[in-house]
Amino acid sequence: MAITRYQFRNPSIAPWRELEDVSSRLARFFEDSSMRGGDGPGNWAPSVNVAETKESLVLTAELPGMREEDVSIELENNILTISGEKMEERAEGEDERRYHVWERSYGSFRRSFTLPRTVKADEITARFDNGVLTIDLPKAAEAKGRKIEISKA
Repeated sequence: MAITRYQFRNPSIAPWRELEDVSSRLARFFEDSSMRGGDGPGNWAPSVNVAETKESLVLTAELPGMREEDVSIELENNILTISGEKMEERAEGEDERRYHVWERSYGSFRRSFTLPRTVKADEITARFDNGVLTIDLPKAAEAKGRKIEISKA
């Protein structure tokens, strides 16, 4: 998934947008049902926000119930990859437990983002606090923009 700016969509294609919405909801339904089946580790993806400031891009990922050591961040060929595994919490003797509602997701995840060339890869930093991973992606000077003075002829 490339980090790109939001683009306004033409309202004349609204019927196609509705089809996309239905399609994505169906896909999520089948993905969610496979995660809740209990037949092994489910695939899940943490929710992510990407915000832009004058100085940097800031990626935040929600990783509730995870610890810093459960998460890995890698950068290769301008592709930032966040991966990890959220383990199900079970105590000894709970094998007989029956679930009536199973909404929490467990298992491994992997999210990859293509970074713009204007990110200073060697200055990327990350911090983990209260289940939220924050990755700061500083912009190169040419991406920050500048004011150009008009010279008098």
